[in-house]
Amino acid sequence: MQLNTDNLQEICEVAIIAAKKASHFISVYDMEKLDVQMKPTDSCKQPIGGSTLASQVVTEVDIKSQDIILQEIEAITKKYDFGLLTEEIQDDQSRFTKDYFWCIDPLDGTLPYTQGKEGYSVSIALVAQDGTPIIGVVCNPITQDIYSAIKGVGVFKNNRKWVQAEPMPNAAFTFINDRSFYKHPNYKSITTSLYFALSKKGHAAFKMKKQGGAVMNAIWVLENQPACYFKLPKKEQGGGSVWDFAATSCIFNELGLKACNFSGELLPLNSSKSTFMNTEGVFYAAGINLEEVRQIAEDAQLAKAKS
Repeated sequence: MQLNTDNLQEICEVAIIAAKKASHFISVYDMEKLDVQMKPTDSCKQPIGGSTLASQVVTEVDIKSQDIILQEIEAITKKYDFGLLTEEIQDDQSRFTKDYFWCIDPLDGTLPYTQGKEGYSVSIALVAQDGTPIIGVVCNPITQDIYSAIKGVGVFKNNRKWVQAEPMPNAAFTFINDRSFYKHPNYKSITTSLYFALSKKGHAAFKMKKQGGAVMNAIWVLENQPACYFKLPKKEQGGGSVWDFAATSCIFNELGLKACNFSGELLPLNSSKSTFMNTEGVFYAAGINLEEVRQIAEDAQLAKAKS
């Protein structure tokens, strides 16, 4: 099945409505009633969400947000015979048999949400069977800003075409990362190397932002240029899943920016091996050369290993 521009516009509009409704529900939920739980373990006694606390917590809000989205997209899913991959339902493998599948994170950044901090969002993507992101929609429940992209059409923020302005050459650089990165053995060497390398290039300041989920981290890269966000490859299960990166990958692609794994290759958004990205790592950058920053981080890791 080949989707044309009219089809994609129709599908994207449904995704936008679904994201807005879920986002509104999240924003008005009575936090005093919030029950925070841990995701169950698999047959090997490993948490199914991954190795970090942020990937293991789940709430009723995650489930109800997902229900709202699934109800809103039900008709168009049947119309186009889409598959489904969503965080709080077991993978039914339909993503391997359908031409396209929904890739949904009903509440990315559950941990900051439970702590009353910014950095959570709703993320909905449509991905082709070969792993190409076709539609990406992100809604920030705090601001109600809605970001959307359609492959070959462009990117919109709050229904207006979103054109990225070039940052000033000496603008402050923002390094966005997960909380878990602060416990990484190479944290100090990487941040120090980035600081000195970017200072030499004339950047006026070096700022860090750390509390968000993967989706808002990527959006913050766009909103705070020059900036980057990356997750280092690791052996432990986790590192985010496909639903954490599918929508923002589409947005970055349509802005002419690169969303890739830590080696600079395309993100595998429909791998048969796993939905997790721990062996791949991820890298987003805007307003700065991604390969240059990636090389600084990689060299810092090598130097640390030799020391």
